[in-house]
Amino acid sequence: MLCGRSRCVRTVGTRVGPHNSTTGKALACEPTSHFSGHPLIFAELAAFFSSFSSRNSDPGSDFSSEFKARAFDIDGFGDSSNGYDRARKMGSENFGDLSLLGSRKNDCDNDQSKKFGIFDDIEGSDGGEEESSGDEDDDGGGGGGDGDLTVLDSSNRVHEKGENFGRVDGDEEEFRHPLVREVCRLIEFRSGWSPKLEGELKNLLRSLKPRQVCAVLKSQSDERVALKFFYWADRQWRYKHHPVVYYAMLEVLSKTKLCQGAKRVLRLMARRGIERSPEAFGCVMVSYSRAGKLRHALRVLTLMQKAGVELNVSMCNTAIHVLVMGNKLEKALRVLERMQLVGITPDVVTYNCLIKGYCDVHRVQDALELIDEMPKRGCAPDKVSYYTVMGFLCKENRVEEVRGLMEKMIKDSGLLPDQVTYNNLVHVLSKHGYGDEALEFLREAEERGLRFDKVGYSAIVHSFCKDSRIDKAKEIVNEMFSKGCTPDVVTYTAVLDGYCRLGKVDQAKKMLQHMYKHGCRPNTVSYTALLNGLCRSQNSLEAREMMKVSEEEWWTPNAITYSVVMHGFRREGKLVEACDIVREMVNKGFFPNPVEINLLIQSLCREGKITEAKRFMEECLSKGCAINVVNFTTVIHGYCQKDDLDAALSLLDDMYLSNKHPDTVTYTTVIHALGKNGRIQEATELMKKMLGKGLDPTPVTYRTVIHWYCQMGKVDELLQLLEKMFLRQNCKTAYNQVIEKLCSFGNLEEADKLLGKVLRTASRVDAKTCHSLMGGYLRNGDPLSAYKVACRMFNRNLIPDLKLCEKVTKRLMLDGNSKEADNLMLRFVERGCISNQHQEHLQS
Repeated sequence: MLCGRSRCVRTVGTRVGPHNSTTGKALACEPTSHFSGHPLIFAELAAFFSSFSSRNSDPGSDFSSEFKARAFDIDGFGDSSNGYDRARKMGSENFGDLSLLGSRKNDCDNDQSKKFGIFDDIEGSDGGEEESSGDEDDDGGGGGGDGDLTVLDSSNRVHEKGENFGRVDGDEEEFRHPLVREVCRLIEFRSGWSPKLEGELKNLLRSLKPRQVCAVLKSQSDERVALKFFYWADRQWRYKHHPVVYYAMLEVLSKTKLCQGAKRVLRLMARRGIERSPEAFGCVMVSYSRAGKLRHALRVLTLMQKAGVELNVSMCNTAIHVLVMGNKLEKALRVLERMQLVGITPDVVTYNCLIKGYCDVHRVQDALELIDEMPKRGCAPDKVSYYTVMGFLCKENRVEEVRGLMEKMIKDSGLLPDQVTYNNLVHVLSKHGYGDEALEFLREAEERGLRFDKVGYSAIVHSFCKDSRIDKAKEIVNEMFSKGCTPDVVTYTAVLDGYCRLGKVDQAKKMLQHMYKHGCRPNTVSYTALLNGLCRSQNSLEAREMMKVSEEEWWTPNAITYSVVMHGFRREGKLVEACDIVREMVNKGFFPNPVEINLLIQSLCREGKITEAKRFMEECLSKGCAINVVNFTTVIHGYCQKDDLDAALSLLDDMYLSNKHPDTVTYTTVIHALGKNGRIQEATELMKKMLGKGLDPTPVTYRTVIHWYCQMGKVDELLQLLEKMFLRQNCKTAYNQVIEKLCSFGNLEEADKLLGKVLRTASRVDAKTCHSLMGGYLRNGDPLSAYKVACRMFNRNLIPDLKLCEKVTKRLMLDGNSKEADNLMLRFVERGCISNQHQEHLQS
């Protein structure tokens, strides 16, 4: 067994976590010749698959992900997509990261074209929009996935065996090679590419070895940049991508949501006559799953079958992983059943994926039962099987159950807890704020003769600091010294950040000096933590001065550092200084995201500096910052607050010139301002323009329009406009809102005309609307009209409010309408709402 040392992410506020490896071995696939020998089984399979061909699709799974804006948008290199972390290893060492970059093509001996059918029932029942036929067809075929016999009977002859490029391992020497570093440097200057620079890059490209080209692709922080470079290089004269480069590009894209790019690379391989292994298709499948297109991810299996590539256990594992990550555990379990039926033997990775799926949905008992069943199915669980369940239990602080599972791991599977085991427990517990429990396991490991390094101690220190238990954290640091385990910059930074969280900035400064004293140079994260503490203590100017002398202290501010100081100035109301920080930030190559920009724009607008807010937004836009429609809407709202509607309308038009299309919120903001200023005709035209753009009105839009039209008494125009709005987005309570608004403005006659539209549904909301109208009539001294409304409610099987009707009855009696009063109370008696005695009491 490999006992890997865990590593800690060197950032403040980032939880530490281990990376471990195990030695579980994948079982070999068994032959599938039983298809020809057992025709009844074949027929049964065909019937099973065809039964799913007519199923309706349900929506594909969502993947919650946060979008991280990038700074580079140059020379057609496009917007960036957020990178995803590597999938955690879920099984044996030869399991290719769940993106299948390590499995072999010939894991099974016989032709397995029939095995593509095992996913037809899964694929056929998933939602998601269909892609266009041109994009869905990789090799001249359609999207497939019908689950019919054409998939099972079609030939699946394997391509001639060639070199296996499935694994693209990086070599540190290649990343440090001068040619690689020079190419990466030229790519960074793509914003100012000239024919000279491009010529230099072309010459360097022809000198690069295939593995060095792979190193260039993997060195790019923005995967879109890597993809653009890949395409650019492919178009160059006298240069041809080596097959290993294609696999490197697919490996990079498999960690992103750039599924269309991955599929184009796969198609390009077919056009170039490059052999495509299952690993290549696996990369595309994982990329689709990251993009939330679960159904299209499974369609990759059909494309793989049409390309004549064998289905193996690794591809099945990838499909199961995709389904588990897409919260489709039941479908993943069906895949396991189909695998066993058609002769693909599941390995430890298959079961580990399902164990993780059970834990994700809090079915830990089922996960434990699956671990118990694995030996019976010819596949012994490995440590990752147990670690997965332990990790779930640690998240919920179920320490006793973790200890019981450790005993079970020793007794049933003969797996002894080692350094990796305790590293897992310590890091997961620390990550979720259970520092005391993590410390207990650390002590236990040391009693067993295992030695923790500074990474494990730092995880516990960080946990205590986040809980504001700084004294306990200092005890751990002193213990590290006593055991000869010198704290590193991560440990010190955690304590420094802990002081800042408690507002003890002076102690944090002393900790910074303490780091220098012990030969540990603070890094950018350390200083950023201190600057954050200063800014939260209303000392943003001091933080700014520390940034100015950063070069003397041998550290360089990053984007987070600038953002911390910018928000500090903003909270203190020093908006000029905050804007200056943003300008300096952009000049340094760091770009604030739209949320940060919007907070600053809101602050400027709140102080009435609308012109400065607009100028600042336009300046950010010209510098390449990611300005979005929300930023424009904020400035427009600022103009509307100052009743400068001409400027607001002008900026609304400017949005189209900047290719930032207004949304419903933007239009509603301006419509509200126009109605407020009595410019109802312009509001009408703007509303029609919004509907013409295909934008759906929101409930706020309906309330805005109804309010101002009712206040102006333009009921006919309002009804016409509502009919047009209903065509885009219906609002069931629109007429209720109109009646209630008319009542509040005293226009009872128009409200009464619309009552018939409301009483068609006879809901509780309609009853509330009728009560508003009755109250309006009572206030106007017209109880007879209120009585008529109550009668109409009874006719629609709606029971009016008894107390309100008692007021109506009294007013009717005073006005000499005793017959109507008696009739109203009689209606309540008939419905069993009041007794005869109560009625007589009211009459008396």
